[in-house]
Amino acid sequence: MDLFDLTGKVAVVTGGTRGIGMMIARGLLQAGARVYISSRKADAGDAAVAELSEFGTVVSIPADVSKEAECIRLAEEVGKREEQVHILVNNAGATWGEDLEKFPESAWDKVLDLNLKAPFFVTRAFLPLLEKAASHEDPARVINIGSIAGLQPSAARTYSYSTSKAAVHQLTRNLSKELAPRRITVNAVAPGPFESKMMAATLAAAGDEMTKRVPLGRIGRPDDMAGIAVFLSSRAGSYLTGTIIPVDGGIAT
Repeated sequence: MDLFDLTGKVAVVTGGTRGIGMMIARGLLQAGARVYISSRKADAGDAAVAELSEFGTVVSIPADVSKEAECIRLAEEVGKREEQVHILVNNAGATWGEDLEKFPESAWDKVLDLNLKAPFFVTRAFLPLLEKAASHEDPARVINIGSIAGLQPSAARTYSYSTSKAAVHQLTRNLSKELAPRRITVNAVAPGPFESKMMAATLAAAGDEMTKRVPLGRIGRPDDMAGIAVFLSSRAGSYLTGTIIPVDGGIAT
C-alpha cells in the first residue's frame, strides 16, 4: 500500500472553502479521500465544490462552528451520509487587528469562539464517528490548524489571534493524551505566511519584506499545506500525536 494513499477515507475540513482549508481539502481529495467542507455561507461552499470536484468527491455542508449547536449539527449531517469519519481538520478561523488601546472585547469573543472553542466542540461532536473509523493499526486523525503566531511573539497587533493559536497548540497536546487510548491521533499544523484571504492585506502591504524574513525565501504554496495534511492523515503519519508542526519555511526555527 502507498504510504500516502487515502482511498476510501472520509475527511471533514472546517473552513474548507478557501485559503488553507481549500489547500488541505484539495490535497486530501487528490490522495483519494471523500471530503466534506463547511463554512458559514452556502454560496461559498457551492463555489468551492465547483472548483474542487475535479479532484474527487466533495460535499459542502454550511455551518457556523463558532456555535456549539452548529458543531453538533455538522456532525449529525455528516453522520447521515457516512458511517465513520477518518480525518477531521479543524481549520475554520478568524483574525482581528487593532491598536492595543482600541482593541475591543468583541475581538476576543469572535476570534476565540471560532479559533479555540470551535476545535474543541467540533472534535467532541465528531468523536463517535472518529471512534468508528479508529483502529490500533490505523488511528483516526484530528488535525488542528494553529499558527507560527502562536509559537513566537509577533509585532502584529492581533492579540486575540496569536493567543488563540497558542491555546490551540496546548489544546492539541491535551486532547492527544486523552484520545490516544481511543486510537485517535491529534496533531497541529502551525502555518507561516501563505496566500489566503486572511493574509491578503498583510501580503499586499508587506509581502516583499515578509518574504525576506523567510529563510527559504518564499511564502507557502498550496502543495506545501496539502502535503503536510496528507502526511498526517496517511499511514506515514500514524505514529505521531501531540505534535505541533511549523510549516513556515524556517521562520520559527
